[in-house]
Amino acid sequence: MGKEMSRRSFLKTGTAAAIGLSMTPGSLFAGVDAKKKKAAKNGKLKILGVGIGGRGASVLKGLETEDIIGLCDVDWKYAAHIFERYPKAKRYNDYKVMFAELLDHCDAVVCATADHTHAIIAAEAICAGKHVYVEKPLAASYEDCARINRISRETGVPCFVAYSRRYLPYFQKVREL
Repeated sequence: MGKEMSRRSFLKTGTAAAIGLSMTPGSLFAGVDAKKKKAAKNGKLKILGVGIGGRGASVLKGLETEDIIGLCDVDWKYAAHIFERYPKAKRYNDYKVMFAELLDHCDAVVCATADHTHAIIAAEAICAGKHVYVEKPLAASYEDCARINRISRETGVPCFVAYSRRYLPYFQKVREL
């Protein structure tokens, strides 16, 4: 673990166990430092969605009371229904382009891309001071998960890994058995 990991290795490492911060989905975007952030004029959070065609679509539906300002998916045909659902949001097929244009103007990022891209997208957003909701797994290796956790702690920026079903009563019952 003392050996530094190259960017290429970090990007290649894919999917594995995730480490998330202890918070509930409802508190994901709570606690933005008021000294650093100005409240939106309409009181709504500005959200970016990355990987919105599949699972990301469901997550965004839960955030419809907020302002969805940017949407990104590499497969526009698959994501067409979401682009249509949020016509005011800017559309992208490369999250790096979206981040370059909109990351400074948003409050939070939803990441529901292919598993092997979660860590790098989450890390970039957290380093920019944006709260992150990321689908599981957070990263492909323990080292990458620990790195994201460390970045989140050091910056004070929350990162929520979606393990919501894990806490449903019937999963708890199975765990007891």
